[in-house]
Amino acid sequence: MIPSDYEDRVYAGVLGKVIAVYLGRPFEGWEYQRIVDELGDITYYVNDRTDLPLNNHLLVVTDDDIIGTLIFPRVLRDHGIEPTSAQVGETWLDQIVEKQTVLWWGGAGVSTEHTAYLNLKAGVVAPDSGSIARNGQVVAEQVGAQIFVEGFAMTRPGDPQAAADLAERSARVSHDGEAIHAARVVAALVAQAFVEPDMERLLDIAVTLIPKDSLIYRVIADVREWAAEGDWRATRARIEDKYGYHLYGGNCHVVPNHATVIHALAHSGGEFAQAMTVVNTSGWDTDSNAGNVGAICGVRGGLAGLDAGPDWRGPIADRLYLPTADGGASITDAAREALTLAGYGRTWAGDQPVVPKNGARFHFALPNSVQGFTIAEGNGQVSNDGGRLTVPGGTTVSTPTFIPPDSQKMRTYDLVASPTLYPGQTVTAQIDATDDTEVRLTIAAYDENDELQTFSGPATALTSGDSAELTFTVPDLGGQPVATVGLATSGTVDLDSLTWDGAPTLTLTRPTGGTLWRRAWVRAVDRWEDGPESFRITQEEGTGLLIQGSRDWRDYTVGADVTPADGVAAGLAARVQGQRRYYALELAEQNTVRLVRHHTVLASQSFDWEYGRTYQLALTVDGDRLVGAVDGETLFDVTDDALDSGGVALVVTEGTTATQQVVVRAPVTAPAPA
Repeated sequence: MIPSDYEDRVYAGVLGKVIAVYLGRPFEGWEYQRIVDELGDITYYVNDRTDLPLNNHLLVVTDDDIIGTLIFPRVLRDHGIEPTSAQVGETWLDQIVEKQTVLWWGGAGVSTEHTAYLNLKAGVVAPDSGSIARNGQVVAEQVGAQIFVEGFAMTRPGDPQAAADLAERSARVSHDGEAIHAARVVAALVAQAFVEPDMERLLDIAVTLIPKDSLIYRVIADVREWAAEGDWRATRARIEDKYGYHLYGGNCHVVPNHATVIHALAHSGGEFAQAMTVVNTSGWDTDSNAGNVGAICGVRGGLAGLDAGPDWRGPIADRLYLPTADGGASITDAAREALTLAGYGRTWAGDQPVVPKNGARFHFALPNSVQGFTIAEGNGQVSNDGGRLTVPGGTTVSTPTFIPPDSQKMRTYDLVASPTLYPGQTVTAQIDATDDTEVRLTIAAYDENDELQTFSGPATALTSGDSAELTFTVPDLGGQPVATVGLATSGTVDLDSLTWDGAPTLTLTRPTGGTLWRRAWVRAVDRWEDGPESFRITQEEGTGLLIQGSRDWRDYTVGADVTPADGVAAGLAARVQGQRRYYALELAEQNTVRLVRHHTVLASQSFDWEYGRTYQLALTVDGDRLVGAVDGETLFDVTDDALDSGGVALVVTEGTTATQQVVVRAPVTAPAPA
């Protein structure tokens, strides 16, 4: 039975995870004494302590603990609601851009996830990719298994056994041994927290799902016994003495960190603010440990539990980043991701997913959600007291659609993203006026100096009590990316929803200046040279893609000039959802042209092409119809329904290819053959 407040509780779980990671990230890796000496007990965000050499001073950052938690469950979308470990491994290879996104790329035999990724890439199938037999016990028992499981667990509300089993199948892609037991415990705690508020009872249930002779079972028993005495600092000291880093190999072993998670839960009883103080002040892998605790406490206490202490939600405004090969999904928010997870959960339970306000991208349907909107100009703050965003008069509000100016440089790895909004798409907003006002939709786009320039739709005059639908079609921007979308108003209004859909109408090429247009492409290729062509890309092994767009794009024609320099194949792709989910029209070896779904050939024929010559390729995707043309001649007209949406890409297999521009427009095809 799905809880009546399921979506709200998933939202609280996602927020709990995100808030906690942002809280612990600046001092990740610090030990207890340094934290106490330099920061004191952790009771709120500390990223603004510019007097200290923190890991980051920006609050909203890219972080593997958030990214993996929310993107690995995409396997439920792409491979079904009960995936195997092998299918989770396929999702890794599809979504993770090597050495750029999702994982800590610390090297083989050092980073557990990096080691597993290299195994997968070499053809080792999960769960062997993460096994002790292949990688050794120390590598296989690092902390990462428990870090990434809460998203899966939120799709199994009230069923800790199902959550633990699903989490194990995912965790075995990269981990084994005690790390698997820890992951099962965390997943069970999240799932059972939907229906059981008592923390002691939650822990009782969770430990029934791991072997009694396991080390993790003994760790949990010890920590609970120590915590019963009531002094959390004494418990922390006992954990360090009996289960500390000095006793376990690797950079970040699961045992000390799992003990710290249980420690925070047992001492706080699941109360969010107290749990955050204990888990973060205790040190070690503070962002991931806090993330586990935050997700469990968030689900358990719901939004009321998050709101009972300091204002955790206001500073982050729901914002988060999920950089993957699906670049159009990188700029997102906690409400959007919560409804995605809840949709998987309802599908598992045999229910229909909840889709607020006809699927509007910004719907504000979850309590007090703002979905990234903040004041860009003027004074005041946005609020949501009843499913609508209240925008104060005399302000411009906006939410990111691409990499914000303050997020262009990140620690560990940069924010890989494509815009979510493009020229030719029409933004639609539903507005209710509280005051007499003049209101208009706005966007901001980067220019030739990488500065933001604002573009506005027509002004609409409203009197108090009026309702209106505002529309604004994004103009041609000369190849520059759209960075924000929002509205400007002279009087107070309520924004009920804001959305856009459909494929854009645009030309992607080198603009007259600037560098951020290059950042709009997901560079899943070995090299992208800055030469005379806009796009000269090289892939040395396997197939590489240079990707832009989003899963909002469904039916369109993409065209490009393609000049293969050498290699196995070159072409362009449509409905790109990742590195292994796309359609492509390719000029291939042995004088052939082919239409493929990843490496599955849907159609092919002989075609006498030459290296160094330019060919005009066009690929139309319209419903289940795929039409491929070269130099204006239709060569393929087939049907396939495996992929229904996605962006575009230039594709090259073990070689080099060059292109000047990529054009996307409404689908252009002749009538289908009878």
